[in-house]
Amino acid sequence: MKIVNTAVRERAIERCRERGVVIPTFAQQRDPSMVDPAVIQALADVDMQTPDPLNLFRITWRNDPGSAGFGAVNALEIPSEISGVPARIVGLVGEHFPTGSHKVGAAFGCLVPRLVSGEFDPTTHRAVWPSTGNYCRGGVFDSTLLGCSSIAILPEEMSRERFLWLERMGAEVIATPGCESNVKEIFDACWEIRASRPEAVIFNQFDEFGNYLWHYGVTGPAVESAFTRIAGPSDRLAAWVSATGSAGTLAAGDYLKQRYAGCRIAAAEALQCPTLLQTGFGGHRIEGIGDKHVPWIHNVRNTDLVAAIDDEATMRLLRLFNEPAGREVLVGRGVPEDTVRQLPLLGISSIGNLLAAIKTARWFDLDENDVLFTSFTDSVAMYGTRLEELREDLGNYDAVAAAVDFERRLLATTTDHMRELTYPERKAIHNLKYFTWVEQQGRTVDELDALWSPAFWLDLQAQLPEWDEAITRFNEETGALETLRKRAGQ
Repeated sequence: MKIVNTAVRERAIERCRERGVVIPTFAQQRDPSMVDPAVIQALADVDMQTPDPLNLFRITWRNDPGSAGFGAVNALEIPSEISGVPARIVGLVGEHFPTGSHKVGAAFGCLVPRLVSGEFDPTTHRAVWPSTGNYCRGGVFDSTLLGCSSIAILPEEMSRERFLWLERMGAEVIATPGCESNVKEIFDACWEIRASRPEAVIFNQFDEFGNYLWHYGVTGPAVESAFTRIAGPSDRLAAWVSATGSAGTLAAGDYLKQRYAGCRIAAAEALQCPTLLQTGFGGHRIEGIGDKHVPWIHNVRNTDLVAAIDDEATMRLLRLFNEPAGREVLVGRGVPEDTVRQLPLLGISSIGNLLAAIKTARWFDLDENDVLFTSFTDSVAMYGTRLEELREDLGNYDAVAAAVDFERRLLATTTDHMRELTYPERKAIHNLKYFTWVEQQGRTVDELDALWSPAFWLDLQAQLPEWDEAITRFNEETGALETLRKRAGQ
């Protein structure tokens, strides 16, 4: 990794030395058994949600929710009694990250390479996190650990819980017009900040390759580990399913495709805003999967299937999974009680991912030897006010409504509003990037053409060891790890 500015890097080193910041490598986030014992010992006394620099090491899929340590990859299997398909559907659980969402990892992937290369100065710069919800929370959390100030940008119609969290963290908040599909308005706010605030550094998840690489290097291997743990000798890893959003999470599919023959990548979006499916537009209620454009970091050539999810289905299932009447109906239909107790781990976009996985299983006629993986990005903790609004608008949720939702929104899931992509269709979706990124955001046609080449993505993936080496050198120069070892008596 090239050092961009030596003076800036020296100031970053001094800041991390002062605050005792040790930065984990991507390899350590992938496999916490590689973390120094002094860090493990110190973490025992730190709550995961506290803005303590040690919690950078908890940016991993392997936090043990029952202790302060690490364990197996956090994953929840959805039984056939819920999905209605014989294939096994497993979701990686984002609730067990700091902030309650894996987006804190994507933000780490964007921030840390700039920090250790001398491109971001935590003593003078202000980190700007454009987002549709969870990414800006993750960015604010990561920035706070470094002792630098942040600006969070998110649509004004996002859930109240997100705004309250950001206020508690002391971030400056810019609420842009519209809902989660109004991404251009977020980009417009970024241009205004660039023009008026020279101290601001924009970490745009939609075009930051650190987002892609964090998921390729951490989420992909997490899926591989979970699959290895649960798979039988004849099981197949059939698909990785993820909402498009910023497209970072889809990168896990690139990792899995390289290791499992026949693994497919399915991209999900809202039916009310079918950008990939129909070059469509509109507003929807599946919070956090901003659309109406194709993200710069989406490796479209590697995407096999597009599935559009009706936002009404996600809102109905939010009630089914969290209202007492819904839980009673699920148990009465044979869903294991332990599974029902864990369904609040699925927030709105997680439910959308689950439905997309069901549709993918039906589309490809997958059987009991096929395993599909997806991401349960966040939990119901971010959507309590949405449940209150649904009660106010629709009344109490009873057994009849729950039974209808269970039958119609889960068991009756069909293969409508889907497309298995041909080569020309993938190229057409890729070309849509032109209108956002070249016409509006200052990219060039040559850069756009480069993204179509598989070699571009292979070269990008090959940078991960170099990034880890840069992080290791940075830590050595701060001396923070050595100080921690001395305190631990090592």
